[in-house]
Amino acid sequence: MDAMMMNAMSKDMTVMDGMPAMDEAMMQTMQACMDACAACEQACTICSVQMMDGHGMDCAPACMNCADMCHAMMRTMMRMQGMTMTAMTAMLDACIEMCRMCMDACASHADMSPVCKMCADACQACIDACMAMKGAMAAA
Repeated sequence: MDAMMMNAMSKDMTVMDGMPAMDEAMMQTMQACMDACAACEQACTICSVQMMDGHGMDCAPACMNCADMCHAMMRTMMRMQGMTMTAMTAMLDACIEMCRMCMDACASHADMSPVCKMCADACQACIDACMAMKGAMAAA
C-alpha cells in the first residue's frame, strides 16, 4: 500500500472499539505487516502451483491455505474501522499459526526446492511482522 493510502487511513484512525489510535510508528508497523502478508501470499501461491504441477512435494495445501489467510489479514488491516482489539489479535494469531504450519511444511524439503525455501522464508518474515504488529497494538 502506498503512502497516500496510509495517510488517508491515518486521518480516520482514532480510538474505536478498544483499538488504539494509529500513530506514525504503528502505521509503519501495519504497513510492514501488510507488505509481509502480500509477499507471503505471493510466495505461497507460487509454491502451491509449482508443487501441484508434479514436483512431488506435499506442501501445496498448506501453501494455498496460508496464501488465503495472508490475503484475509491484509484486507482486515485495510479496513480496521469497527475492528476490536480482540478480533484483530485473533486474526494476527491465526495468520501467525497458518504461516508457521506452511513454513514447517515447506522447510521440510527446502533443501530440494528453492521455491519451497523462498516460501518458508516469506512465511517466517510474515510471522515476524505479525508479531511486531501485535506488539505495537499491545504497547499502544
